[in-house]
Amino acid sequence: MTDGHPLASVETYALVALGGFAGANARYGVDVAVGGLSATLAVNVVGSALLGFLLYEEAYLGAFSGRMRTAVGTGFLSSLTTYSTFAVQTYQAAPLVAAGNVAGNYALGIGGVLLGRHVALALARSVEA
Repeated sequence: MTDGHPLASVETYALVALGGFAGANARYGVDVAVGGLSATLAVNVVGSALLGFLLYEEAYLGAFSGRMRTAVGTGFLSSLTTYSTFAVQTYQAAPLVAAGNVAGNYALGIGGVLLGRHVALALARSVEA
């Protein structure tokens, strides 16, 4: 099926919806199990690491199909991670907790992306060897 075919667009929306359904449920599960700022931090850091891996894997290996990237990246990971909850929780927290929450989410989120990149690069090197 070509990209211009009407069903290609429907398929893309279905992949995003399925991934989004799974990601939202995973986030809900983490929130039920962990709760609060820790749950939001956990899903944001894990999601950042996985998205970092997915993006850098494409550059180094390209093993995943475009459909897989759409379902996982745009669907699952965008529903797993949450900027809006992070923003509300930060606003509602005491000033020092809020500052720590911002610093933790950004530092660990960027660290997660770098970890994902490192894993993708290491995997690419092991495949080449």
